[in-house]
Amino acid sequence: MALFDLPLEELRDYRSASAEPEDFDAFWAKTLQEAREHDLDARFEPVATPLRTVKVYDVTFAGFGGHPVKGWLTLPTAADGPLPAVVEFVGYGGGRGLAHTHLLWASAGFAHFVMDTRGQASAWGGGDTPDPVGSTPSFPGFMTRGVEDPENYYYRRLFTDAVRAVEAARSHPLVDDARTAALGGSQGGGITLAVGGLVPDLAAIAPDVPFLCDFPRAAVLTDRAPYREIGNYLKTHRGRTEQVLRTLSYFDGVHFAARGRAPALFSVALEDQTCPPSTVFAAFNAWGHDEKEIEVYDFNDHEGGGPYQEAAQLRWLPSYL
Repeated sequence: MALFDLPLEELRDYRSASAEPEDFDAFWAKTLQEAREHDLDARFEPVATPLRTVKVYDVTFAGFGGHPVKGWLTLPTAADGPLPAVVEFVGYGGGRGLAHTHLLWASAGFAHFVMDTRGQASAWGGGDTPDPVGSTPSFPGFMTRGVEDPENYYYRRLFTDAVRAVEAARSHPLVDDARTAALGGSQGGGITLAVGGLVPDLAAIAPDVPFLCDFPRAAVLTDRAPYREIGNYLKTHRGRTEQVLRTLSYFDGVHFAARGRAPALFSVALEDQTCPPSTVFAAFNAWGHDEKEIEVYDFNDHEGGGPYQEAAQLRWLPSYL
């Protein structure tokens, strides 16, 4: 595979042409206000596992619409005081998986909260959170569910769940709410950007090869899923491009990035045809905090840095937590 996007020197200056809705902030303030009318009702049930170095809790909390959302909270066994916390969001099609698959951050001394992904979790990982909200006709996948109206769009529900996941994690007595970070890869990275723009007091964020950024460019630059779902939808629903892009503008990581108030560590892969590098740089260049870094993986596709990026995060996060 060869490079297919802009040269690196141009990527460092690239700015998205995505148009921000005038009521972007009002839309999200109303959405979160409505969600908070439901009691968070965060419950942490101990899980018996053969793991000796960590304690695991099966978490349920109220997300968008008060709908129950699942998660795992993993803590170092010896934890007896408030810990710095990492809230993680997972990639497209996945879910929280099994408890023993989330050991990295607790092993490094952090409280680790991983959110299940409503309505997904059937392509890999597995999960336990349905999406009880229906939608208008959509192309298979999640990118076009309710895409003709921001009020009904799937990611309105998912991003709201993610903000509530941070609140749920912070509600546990062994989590230090002043030392809470968000991270995730691909879709999880896009959700991390949304949380970074909607939760003003995070200590840090670390979006890894983030998805859901710079929709106007992504939808025409790559023919890979999931972005291609948008084009496939518009092939059938001719003449609705402007309407669809307007909806997507309320969920564009670039606009959340402009509201970011925490130090950030991004990553990008220059041969990534799933989340093209220009779309990642669009969010990175828009990020609103001066302390930001980006790890560049020259010859990688969507796997990005993989364990190398995890190592970079392990080196970087402690200075902020």
